[in-house]
Amino acid sequence: MQLLRNILILLWRIWFYILMGIPILIMFPLLLVLSSTEKLYPQFFVVARFWAKIVLYGSGFIPRVTKEESVDRKKSYMFVANHASMTDIMLMLYCVKNPFVFVGKKELAKIPVFGFFYKRTCILVDRNSQRSRKEVFDRAQARLHDGTSICIFPEGGVPDDESIVLDQFKDGAFRLAIDHQIPILPLAFFDNKKRFSYTFFSGGPGIMRARILKAIPTKGLTQEQKKELREQTRDTILSTLESGPRNS
Repeated sequence: MQLLRNILILLWRIWFYILMGIPILIMFPLLLVLSSTEKLYPQFFVVARFWAKIVLYGSGFIPRVTKEESVDRKKSYMFVANHASMTDIMLMLYCVKNPFVFVGKKELAKIPVFGFFYKRTCILVDRNSQRSRKEVFDRAQARLHDGTSICIFPEGGVPDDESIVLDQFKDGAFRLAIDHQIPILPLAFFDNKKRFSYTFFSGGPGIMRARILKAIPTKGLTQEQKKELREQTRDTILSTLESGPRNS
């Protein structure tokens, strides 16, 4: 019985990766044009959200999003969330309509097809390079100046220990948010680890619940209050994850 289950999970996971690539290949010329300049990024973002929905629903995931606060379409935000799965990327795109740019690890650029456009449109970080971190900060600043929001998973990666509910946060997202006086908008993803973790023979289709939490203002804050802001944000997401997806 376990063997049959593992075979089904294997086929389903292979389908997930195929589904990531097929829409990109079909839309390749359009995506190539839209990713050629930052001026066209809002249009690229619309297509990216459509792609995310194809991958989620096509893989049998059913997103359910609740909100504690509406997102102002005219504002720039620093979007942050817990990080437990590759599907966090798709769910974030599903939840948020404001054009934003991911700051993410460079390893994802190696994924066939997906990685090509990931590298062209996202801000990639090599976490082992001090120079890379400085370049990321400069590029993120430039995008924020253009009015584009930023999305960072502040744990800095998916914890190897899957029993960890929420790892410690790194400073980058909060330093940028304070520098640009933009609000932090936390999101909590409840089911992504259960549905599609990095343990290969695990997971399965089902509901993916998310909650958009109340924005945390940064107006008037200085870098001396960065740690406070970081821990406030982490505590907000952690308490939400631990209390569960009420009304979702």
